[in-house]
Order: sequence, then structure tokens, then C-alpha cells
Amino acid sequence: MPQTVESVLLVDFLEASVVPGLVNDTYILIVKGEKPYINMQVRLIPRVYVVQPEYWDIEVVGTLPGIGLPATEPYSVFIPLEGIRGTNGIKVIGSDKETSIDVPPV
Repeated sequence: MPQTVESVLLVDFLEASVVPGLVNDTYILIVKGEKPYINMQVRLIPRVYVVQPEYWDIEVVGTLPGIGLPATEPYSVFIPLEGIRGTNGIKVIGSDKETSIDVPPV
């Protein structure tokens, strides 16, 4: 049976912002940046907690199915923040920086 090999790594981001959702007291995290491989899929992955933290960590993760095609390309990803908000907000974690954002935005 053939097996699929994937590489998973943190990806840098240029901009992270929280915008209001369509329903009251809902928010959406939008993250933008440049991915290092054209065929990389970028996703936002929240960490799992037993107790709600001050800032909920959300990682910017890139997945490569097989061999990466080395050419940069812009990306924009989003995730609704229902159920993944800390008492103060969220922290976005990329490969070389992290930023904390209060939710709701001040």
C-alpha cells in the first residue's frame, strides 16, 4: 500500500488581524504572508488547552505534500475564533515571530 509523505513546518507571516464576524461577539483571525513554496498549503492550527489561557496560541503551519516547488507566493488564511479565545485574546505564532492580539480588538 503506498504511503504519503508530508512535511509540516511553521511559516512566517507579515500581517495578522482580528475582524468582527457577522454575529455579535464573534471574531475572525486573518493572517497574510509569503509562503516559501508554491505548492505549500498554509493553515492556522490552534493549540489545545485544558484551562482557558490568557492568550490562546494559534500556529501558522505550512504543509508540503512531497517535494516543495521553491517559489514564493502570497497567502491569506482565516479561522473563526469561537471556542479558541483566551481570556484576553490570541497569540499568532509563525516561524520567526509571534504577536498577541486582544479579542475583541481595542
